[in-house]
Parts: sequence; structure tokens; C-alpha cells
Amino acid sequence: MMWQKYAGSRRSMPLGARILFHSVFYAGGFAIVYYLIQKFHSRGLYYKLAVEQLQSHPEAQEALGPPLNIHYLKLIDRENFVDIADAKLKIPVSGSKSEGLLYVHSSRGGPFQRWHLDEVFLELKDGQQIPVFKLSGENGDEVKKE
Repeated sequence: MMWQKYAGSRRSMPLGARILFHSVFYAGGFAIVYYLIQKFHSRGLYYKLAVEQLQSHPEAQEALGPPLNIHYLKLIDRENFVDIADAKLKIPVSGSKSEGLLYVHSSRGGPFQRWHLDEVFLELKDGQQIPVFKLSGENGDEVKKE
């Protein structure tokens, strides 16, 4: 066989080649899983609603500058959290003038109910905060777009 170093050896590949192969295989697998998690979050209604609010907010658009770029979430950040009823995210965004983080808080009543936004605000890198959306009222029935 091509990979056998010694006649009668049971190893089909040298140890160094096996380690290299497995390292590349696991690194590629990790990259694919990371990408799929990013894709899963970007397709979530809590994510889409927040990005729509940002895109329709003139003050935030002016502060960032055109074109608006939405970047990948930092999955290792503990402030990015999604469970069955709550979602809290920090979405990195940038434009030609500035960059910042879009803070999103969204919730829903149960696992099969629709997500609704509670609060969305943009924090620019200079520390300026721009409120984009805030749900107000005791029962959440009054919506205020800032």
C-alpha cells in the first residue's frame, strides 16, 4: 500500500499525517458549525425585526452613513443570549461614517408564539446612543418608534 511505511504494518497512515488530517477535519467542522449558528440567528425573527427597525430609522442611518453593513455576531459574547422566551443580542453594524453595536431585546409569550421587539438601540463607537425602538405601555400594547 502507498501509506504503509513498514511491510505488515497495521497503520495505514503515519501518525503525523493522521494528526494533520484530523486537525484540518475538526477545524473545518468547527467553522461550518459556527457559520450555521450565525445563519440560524440571522434568520430569526428577533434579528430581522431589529435590522428592519434600524434600516427605517433616519437618525441611525445618518449617524452610520451609507451603505449599512451588518456583521456577524460574536457568539462567545455572553450578552448574545437566546432562549425559548427571550433574545438579547449585540449586532455589530457599520457604515461609511461610523460603526457601533445594535442592542436588541426581544421576547415572546411561549415557544410557538411570535417574537416581538421590546427595545432596540444603537450604540456608536464614540459612546453616543440612539434609541431606535421601544415598546412602551404596561401590557405592551402601545408601540413607540423613536
